[in-house]
Amino acid sequence: MHHKNHKKEIKMNITDVKVFIRESNQLKAFVNIVIDDAFIIRNIKVIEGENGLFVAMPSRRVSTGEYRDIAHPINTETRNMIEKIIIEKYKEVLQEALSAAESKEEVNPEFEE
Repeated sequence: MHHKNHKKEIKMNITDVKVFIRESNQLKAFVNIVIDDAFIIRNIKVIEGENGLFVAMPSRRVSTGEYRDIAHPINTETRNMIEKIIIEKYKEVLQEALSAAESKEEVNPEFEE
């Protein structure tokens, strides 16, 4: 029996997320994720869309010119979980990068004597 509203239990864990910030208009970052300390997916993109940030799975261009995902979640629960983890990590890394840039610009008053 299939219940549409039955939440799938997600058995996989994202055990590592690496974010590489990009300073372009739409493309905000490249991301690598590791699943269960065993499987890596590279070239996930964080993209700034009209409705905010979204996550694009790694894709390649096929002969028709359209893009096809190379790897992607096959259910909504997993997609939502992965997107949430990636966006949170992206914001965290971005914040760290901005803080680091600011502290370089400020002259630390303690050393002004």
